[in-house]
Amino acid sequence: MHVELLAHTPEPERVVAAAAKLCYSRTGASDLADTLDPESISKFLTILGELGHESPIEHMSFTFAVEGVSRVLTHQLVRHRIASYSQQSQRYVRLDHFEYITPPEIARDEAAAMLFQASMTAAQKAYDELVEILKPKIEARMLAEGVSPKKAALNAEKAAIEDARFVFPNACETKIVVTMNARSLMNFFRHRCCERAQWEIRALATEMLRLVKQVAPNVFAGAGPACVSGPCSEGVMTCGKIVEIREKFKHL
Repeated sequence: MHVELLAHTPEPERVVAAAAKLCYSRTGASDLADTLDPESISKFLTILGELGHESPIEHMSFTFAVEGVSRVLTHQLVRHRIASYSQQSQRYVRLDHFEYITPPEIARDEAAAMLFQASMTAAQKAYDELVEILKPKIEARMLAEGVSPKKAALNAEKAAIEDARFVFPNACETKIVVTMNARSLMNFFRHRCCERAQWEIRALATEMLRLVKQVAPNVFAGAGPACVSGPCSEGVMTCGKIVEIREKFKHL
């Protein structure tokens, strides 16, 4: 897994502090921003976090490039709706040698790992064969309909891989660009940094949190699973490791 913070709101904490102060001031936001120094920003954002006033942090956003993750992960990721996503397309990108993600539990067991690898190899073989079967038939049909040879060849390839991709597994590696505002990120971290989240998306969420903390440490000081700043939200399903989890995210 590779996660990179591509871009973020310039001076994000200054923007949030100015926006929040505007709610209680007759002065304009730009003038308020000019009066804010790092110390006053830090103190004000700490108070803001303690009050649970989250709407101002929507004014800062972060864009991440995520690679080396499975479609299992992205199926979960896109459930977080207040965000923007751009994912590598299996309709337009022909995967002659698709990469895949192996779950650690499978990798630790020799028999399981061999079975898993065999199924990935079989999926690639089926995909390649389906493309070879479908492409010439679709191309011939298009030519018969009067489509130019060049266009027929291009469209037939696209149509063939569009259907052949149905044999690919959830383990198939994918790439995605994600943009979220800070409030959405806080919600994302609350759910996906939790020990009860699936291992892969938990690893992604933890790395994303580590990256944004470097840019906006005051805003994300209390970010992480629910138990970092309050009681565990999982009830009887709790992992029972609240002390260890709080220590982990304190030093993230």
